[in-house]
Amino acid sequence: MPRRYWYIIITYIVAQLSGIIGYPMLMLGGLGQNDAIAVWSVISFTIATILILYFLKNEMKQLEYRDERSSVGAIILWSIAGVFLALFAQGIAAAIETNLLGVPMGSENTMDLMRIARESPLFILLPVVFAPITEEIIFRKIIFGSIYKKTNFWVAVIVSALVFGAFHFDFTHMLVYFSMGVVFAFLYVKTRSIITPIVAHMAMNSFVVVTQYFVDEEQIRRMQEQLETIFIGGFL
Repeated sequence: MPRRYWYIIITYIVAQLSGIIGYPMLMLGGLGQNDAIAVWSVISFTIATILILYFLKNEMKQLEYRDERSSVGAIILWSIAGVFLALFAQGIAAAIETNLLGVPMGSENTMDLMRIARESPLFILLPVVFAPITEEIIFRKIIFGSIYKKTNFWVAVIVSALVFGAFHFDFTHMLVYFSMGVVFAFLYVKTRSIITPIVAHMAMNSFVVVTQYFVDEEQIRRMQEQLETIFIGGFL
């Protein structure tokens, strides 16, 4: 794996762990806990995203997969289709978790993030902008792409999707994150452009944020139960 890829991975990990120092510093400065988390997360991931794109600047100029990359129109269409594919895969994965594995509906991790977003809207930039860019570059372009070149799609997607799920630290819903990893890897291979899964990831996260931002947690749980019934009745 090229040295620049290791720089990118290290940058991402540092940004993830920097809150250990950053949150308490901002709280000492007078910010509340959620405001401190929001401000530091945006600052750290803004810097991380800039650095990651800097490390990739020469590679982006070379236009990887130049001869095979899909047209702009195809990338746009697959980005839109990718949102529906990701939501569909999530629904199936959630139904399997609930009915076959006994995992409760709803992600506490997502609800915790939305609590922060409601108190400090600045935090919305993290799931809508910074997370899709950094995660797709690392988990699809670097991890999936590096393994895919040496093995095949399924080996690469299994490893990269598992790592993708693990980095969300929500292991009870690993299957949901795994399903998303499969869809985004498919989009990357299908169009030969990392832009496609980035846009699809952004759009999907935006949909989740918008739908959950304006409703309380009890409403969210009821909606999840209704979706569970739809997926179970239609597909399982």
